[in-house]
Formats: sequence, structure tokens, C-alpha cells
Amino acid sequence: MSFSHLGLSEKVLAAVATTGYQTPTPIQEQAIPHVLARRDVLGIAQTGTGKTAAFVLPMLTMLEQGRARARMPRTLILEPTRELAAQVEESFAKYGANHKLNVALLIGGVSFDDQDVKLTRGVDVLIATPGRLLDHFERGRLLLTGVELLVIDEADRMLDMGFIPDIERICKLVPFTRQTLFFTATMPPEIRRITEQFLHNPVRVEVARPATPVATTTQLLARSAHEAHDKRDTLRRLIRSAAGLKNAIIFCNRKRDVATLHRSLLRHGFSVQALHGDMDQPARMAALEQFRKGEVTLLVASDVAARGLDIPDVSHIYNFDVPFHPDDYVHRIGRTGRAGRSGTAITIVAGAHDAKAVAAIEKLIGQTIPWMGEPPGAAVGAPHASASPRPPGRLHRRPRDDRRQPKRPAPVARVEEPRSRRAPQHAASRPEEGDASHLPAFLLRPVPVKA
Repeated sequence: MSFSHLGLSEKVLAAVATTGYQTPTPIQEQAIPHVLARRDVLGIAQTGTGKTAAFVLPMLTMLEQGRARARMPRTLILEPTRELAAQVEESFAKYGANHKLNVALLIGGVSFDDQDVKLTRGVDVLIATPGRLLDHFERGRLLLTGVELLVIDEADRMLDMGFIPDIERICKLVPFTRQTLFFTATMPPEIRRITEQFLHNPVRVEVARPATPVATTTQLLARSAHEAHDKRDTLRRLIRSAAGLKNAIIFCNRKRDVATLHRSLLRHGFSVQALHGDMDQPARMAALEQFRKGEVTLLVASDVAARGLDIPDVSHIYNFDVPFHPDDYVHRIGRTGRAGRSGTAITIVAGAHDAKAVAAIEKLIGQTIPWMGEPPGAAVGAPHASASPRPPGRLHRRPRDDRRQPKRPAPVARVEEPRSRRAPQHAASRPEEGDASHLPAFLLRPVPVKA
């Protein structure tokens, strides 16, 4: 099926043809007709399947009629991160080249006044992160009563980042009669509750099993010792020995680890840039642009880069840290193997804690991830060959036979007490001679008596 059979307008079809796309992806083929029919849509698809175009293209067709009013956007798109919001804005610029639509971007790190000027002119498409959107609303600079279509993108990422209360509030601020498009890669219970509460008889479009990695991505596990310097040595060895490495994203769990690893790779002569949430917006966009253009080979990033970033030709993904949540693994490795290309994702495993996290990932994706260069049955998290055989910080113990035995007190001679001092005993209750079974054990112990 081609795009011409989906019901899109001529202007949109001309823009799609200009970009070189001829065949829609499964999520686009199934979702676009329902969006054009004004139905609520629940889209479940793995990352990198073209979810953005699945709502951008029909929105452009629907917005050809009507006019925007000041401070009252016609459509609203919610994204969890600034990068994703900026990426959706680029999609509107690309596919809406034949349209005269006002598109505004409300994200952090940008002046409130500049954003307010765009809202005053009237906005057809408002793309925002939840926090900045509510900031404008609370200042009285934005009205949501004119929203005709609401898009909630990367909903499971919203859950991870703690945006669900904001999403619930925004859904109550927009008109009840609006059309809602809800896209997610996984369906945890909290997300299911949101869909049941705010979607009206939605059409469920599911093109892949939730939390399914891209089939064109080769997944591998690499062993390392637990110490940070050993993990960095392992990563450098993997990068230098990688076959066909064009570029790579290296994921860390913590922002401080991103900075540390970035400095380490620079010292060892690698072409590398860093990306994490503490960087200001211009620096984050500059780092992404350098990586997209191929000016740097490696990008060390936190999970801010794990969702939805459209970098189409990433050859390798390295998980320097095993992700805390199994779902994040699917999104991380989804940065490679996009648009039918092949890719490689390697996860460094160090210690029993990482092994448990890998087991949770394998349970989620329903497959076993093979090890690199290790015999089957080797212990997960075994120490590096050059590492000390004793675990660090543990006291060395002597063999059992060499342990010192505690000193016992010298035996004391038992002195028989004179019969005249012994307590009299009734004849009926007196036991037989030599029978001590009626006495408690502590009375049978030898007692030292002075002569």
C-alpha cells in the first residue's frame, strides 16, 4: 500500500514524495485512516517504527481547514523531553512545507517571552513538555479550551519521568470532546489506567508485541569486573575491536557517570561528546547535531537520549551500565537497527546485581541474550583475569586447621564434700545409688571448693 491510499491531502502527499518515502510503515498504515476518521487511537509499537509521522501526516491534512486564535492552540502534542519535542517540530517543518501553519515549541531552557510572542500570534500546532506547558497556563498566557486534538507521545517514558499527574491535569483542562491519540511502546498498569480514563472507545493499533527489540539488532553481553576502571577498559576494548563501527551511543545510568566516562574517553583519544539532563538546551542540541553530522563518533548519554531520537544510522549501542528498568533496555537498543538497517547492541555485565537486571530484561523481551567470547555456563560477574583472586575489601582468613584455639581454664580438682554437710534426703524420695537422672545438668558440673 502507498501513502495515496490512506486519505491524505494532496499537499501532504507532495511533501512525503519530496522526502523520498513511498511505502508507509505498519503503524502509519493502520493508524492514519482512523485518525482522519476522528477516532481516538491507542498506538502500541516499538521504537523506530515511524510513530511520529503516524500522527503528523493526518494532523496536517486535518489542519488545512480552520484558523488559529490568539493563545488558543488548535492541537496539542505532549512530549517527555526537549529533544523529542524539537524533533516533532522538525517533522512538521519537513512534511508541512506546503502548509502555512503556525507551530510553537514550549520547552525548558528557552525564554518565556519568546514563547509568549508565538502564542499571542495564534498557534495551529503546540508542541510542549508538560512542565513548561503548565507554567504558561498558570501564568495566564495560554488557554486550552480550543484544543481539538491531543497527542500524548511516549507515554511510558512520561510514567518513568513522573509526568503522569501532569498528564492527568492537562487532560482535564482540554475539552471533553477533543480527539486523543495515545502512543506508547509498553503498557504498564498505570498507562492502561490512563487510557481507560481519558480515551473514548479507542481503536487499538498494535504492530509489535510490547517491549520487543528490533529484529535487525544483534544483542550481546560482555563480561567485566565490577570496578569502574575495569569497566572502562572493557568498553575501550569493545570499541576498538568492533567490526563495522560507524558511530555509537554509550548509555550510563547516572549523569555523573556520563561526565566521568566522557573525560576518560577523551583522555584515550576517542572522538566523543556527552549528553545528559544537566546540560543547558543549546549545549544539548549542539551535541546531538555534532553526532548527527558525524563530527564525533561516540555519544555518551543518559536515558535522556534513549527515547525517540531520530538518528537514523547508528551502528552500535553500548550499555556501559545495565539499565535500572528493563523497558529502558528496549528503548536504548532501539536507537540502532532503524529503518531496516542492521545494528549491534552490547551490554557490559559486572557482578551479580547486573546479572539479575539482565535476567529481568530477558524475561521482558522473551529471549536469551548471548555472551561474547565466553564459554557457556561461566559464572556471571566473574573477576577479570588480571584482578586479584580475593574480593576487594574482604579479610583474608586462615585455613580452618591453622586457626587459633581459644585457651581453656585449667581443670580444677573436685573435692568431696563431707557427708555431714550434705542436705538430708527423705527415704521415699531418695534415688538409688549412682542414679543422677533426676538432677539438672548444671548441678552435675564440677564445682571448685577450697580445702
